[in-house]
Amino acid sequence: MSRLRIKIIFNPSSGRQANALVVGDILHYLSESDAIERADISYTGAKNDAKRFAYELKPGEFDMVIAVGGDGTINEVVSGLMEGGSKTPLAILSGGTVNDFATALNLPTNPSAFARMLIDGNKMDVDVGQAGDSYFLNVLAGGLMTDVAYKVPSSAKTSLGSLAYVIEGAKEAPSALFKSIPLYFATSSSEYRKDVLVFLVSNSRSVAGIRKLFPKAQLSDGLLDVLILSKLEPGQILPLIGKYIVGGHMSDDSVLYFQTDHLDIAAVGDQQVRLDLDGEEGPLLPVTIKCLPQALTLIVPKEES
Repeated sequence: MSRLRIKIIFNPSSGRQANALVVGDILHYLSESDAIERADISYTGAKNDAKRFAYELKPGEFDMVIAVGGDGTINEVVSGLMEGGSKTPLAILSGGTVNDFATALNLPTNPSAFARMLIDGNKMDVDVGQAGDSYFLNVLAGGLMTDVAYKVPSSAKTSLGSLAYVIEGAKEAPSALFKSIPLYFATSSSEYRKDVLVFLVSNSRSVAGIRKLFPKAQLSDGLLDVLILSKLEPGQILPLIGKYIVGGHMSDDSVLYFQTDHLDIAAVGDQQVRLDLDGEEGPLLPVTIKCLPQALTLIVPKEES
């Protein structure tokens, strides 16, 4: 067995600051298994550090890159790999407050299981979403409270965890709950004009911890799943939340769901709409969104026989 050359891109402020111990345990397990040749660790200290570290990877320098952090850190690493044209396989160690993509793939967080995944080296090519000049691995969002993820201070995420998102969302909800945005959506075959509360474009089934939100989504099918929620009346809200939790929202009249490999979105009028990409602040509308089929190689657990 050839020994691994690993690049680790580590956001030390992500999660509850226990990730250094997890990374240390993984490296110890690899060393004890005589499975590692070298491990270079780059720590992020500012926005776009993770993106720069990934962009600077040289072809063949490492067997894999491990991204340690939340959805925002993962997004930066993916963006760096895509912009740099790197084919270095990516392993994701979920270390953030929320990490939907790691949840969707059932990626291990236990150090020994994660190290075993690296040794096994099982690979999977997955789609990547592109919005203008930006990339997203899991979800693009716009509308109601989609800016919560990047408005919550890092210090609050670290100390409060997922509660930080609840607190920030509670501040925004009363004023935003019934504000709709007139938007135009166009695929290669269809056009829609909707008064929208929120819209999501996803590559996986899990978003915001709701595992059945995109029931048709597949990571490598060359398609992105689009969910558009129209303006609601007060009495519709609680029943619809219940439907989302159990996966019954697909039949609701306020929900439009479809799959596409290309989507144009524009605001109708002069209202500015900022997008969220994997929990990070994204571009303003209008935007063209594309699915880049099987553009990224991930290290994933072996399927149990």
